[in-house]
Amino acid sequence: MERIPAKYEINENTKKQIQNNFTYHPPKDDQQGRYVTIRDEAKNLAMLIAEQTPSSREQSLAITNLEQAIFWANAAIARNE
Repeated sequence: MERIPAKYEINENTKKQIQNNFTYHPPKDDQQGRYVTIRDEAKNLAMLIAEQTPSSREQSLAITNLEQAIFWANAAIARNE
């Protein structure tokens, strides 16, 4: 399939950010331990939410959004260190 020609010019900062965001970042230094700590604390909060709220769409959304928060927290570490 032929690539559609670009309609807009991409500035260098945007190019760098896209390159960084779509690149695998293997853990380095103490990152792995920090990922585990963040996940463990989020798991505790997810359990608390499940224990303290009725099973519902809202509960599912709360837990899903917590999962997203963990993803973005880990991405902050991986992409910016």
